[in-house]
Amino acid sequence: MTAADARDDPRQRVLDVAGGLFADRGFDDVTMAEIAEAAKVARATVFNYFGSKHALVEALTETVLDVFREMLDDALADEAAATPDLIRHLYEQMARGIEMQRRFFRGIFREIARIQLGLDEGLVAQQANDDAQTRLQQLVERGQARGDINETLPADAVARAFRSLANGTINGWLYTDGTGSLVDLMRAAADVFLSSVERTPPVRPAKGANR
Repeated sequence: MTAADARDDPRQRVLDVAGGLFADRGFDDVTMAEIAEAAKVARATVFNYFGSKHALVEALTETVLDVFREMLDDALADEAAATPDLIRHLYEQMARGIEMQRRFFRGIFREIARIQLGLDEGLVAQQANDDAQTRLQQLVERGQARGDINETLPADAVARAFRSLANGTINGWLYTDGTGSLVDLMRAAADVFLSSVERTPPVRPAKGANR
């Protein structure tokens, strides 16, 4: 959606405004009335699109999961880079985006945790989460086929471990410590994750070489 389209779409405008307010002040300190005023719509319009503040948060969560899904699509489209390098890049991409909007993500990651634990019945965000998980597993399976990810481990378990370590590192930074660089923490987490799953692909003889 272009910037012009967003201005003409009241629902998207509400989402954009809400995301900005949440990033500035956090979820708890922003009211639906303030969101309506900033988006230049009636308060009733906000509730028509999103029946509650929780529903609005879920819609924003879907957009975050969509961004992660797009990151995974880019990784799957990269046929040249080694899978461990793509994994390191994913960890770093997530960290850079979250560092820029810490207050916003403090609310979003609570919702993501609820979805992944099956505690939230919102179908749209759940589908976005499932789509991202499918793509992550596809990336692992491709790495196993290439020989740079340990093929003796179940691909779905490796994909779940990727997200568990990433989410745990992010949650620790968001809600407990929060000092230092999340990028540095996520780089270290990627190294920990890959220490168990990364493999050096076998060296294949060049064409025409003596055997």
